[in-house]
Amino acid sequence: MLHFLPAPLRGLLGASLLALNTLFWCWPLFAVTLLKVCLPFAAAQRLGNGLMNFIHEAWISCNKAWMNLLGRTRWHVEGLQGLDYQHSYLVTSNHQSWVDILVLQYLLNRHIRPLKFFLKQELIWVPVIGLCWWALGFPFMKRYSKAYLAKYPEKQGKDLQTTRRTCAKFRDNPVGIFNFLEGTRFTAAKHAAQNSPFRYLLKPKAGGIAFVLDAMGEQLHRIVNVTIHYPQGNPGFWALLSGEIDEVVVKLRTLPIPAEFIGRNYDQDEPYRLAFQQWVNQLWQDKDAELARLHREDAARP
Repeated sequence: MLHFLPAPLRGLLGASLLALNTLFWCWPLFAVTLLKVCLPFAAAQRLGNGLMNFIHEAWISCNKAWMNLLGRTRWHVEGLQGLDYQHSYLVTSNHQSWVDILVLQYLLNRHIRPLKFFLKQELIWVPVIGLCWWALGFPFMKRYSKAYLAKYPEKQGKDLQTTRRTCAKFRDNPVGIFNFLEGTRFTAAKHAAQNSPFRYLLKPKAGGIAFVLDAMGEQLHRIVNVTIHYPQGNPGFWALLSGEIDEVVVKLRTLPIPAEFIGRNYDQDEPYRLAFQQWVNQLWQDKDAELARLHREDAARP
């Protein structure tokens, strides 16, 4: 609607609306968090969780509104049908840009429960939004280098313990658990450094979702495997703020969770670990083939 404005002006307007939207909703969120801390009773906790879901979804809906106001993105989406708001899902996707997160929220809002992302522990210090993530129960993961673990072996597995503790909180409530299997955004440099066997993807890290299945596999309804493609190339966050993303292609595949992967110990069960890694690699081979097809379709356009 406001796409006639110059792109720099739209970018400033988008950044302002995102900031104002976050500041507006953070105060009721913090009030509900305080309520939950002061009233640790089951009824108060259920009420608090419901209010937090409402606030989370309202924040996403307002983001959708300014994205539609400033841009004219053409969305090509497959697979939203059949998702159920009353069930829990494990969601994963390829990762190319910070834009991916808002794309996923834009499409999945109120189709399933608000997504809980795995975040690096350092992100808790992001002004305002870091505290919001903490209040909403997002799992913060502290990652250790191999050199650090060699010096302090007692830290081995601490991030996975965090995964288990976080997932345990969701056992009695429907939730959308999200994990970028690649662990980081795709770049040509990272792709080359990994010597990745995939053309458009980094190597998947199976451990994160394996431990989610270990902690709450019986509660999860299905896996939602998302493939995101930007025909113009991977956009920066400024492109989103300024409404400069013309087209987004999103393919959602809802998959059953293999029964043999539920309740197994990824750390200690080597046959299971190998089988799970093979299964994840097959998902990634299929995703890479789908991305290759989408790139060929782009190249064939007049």
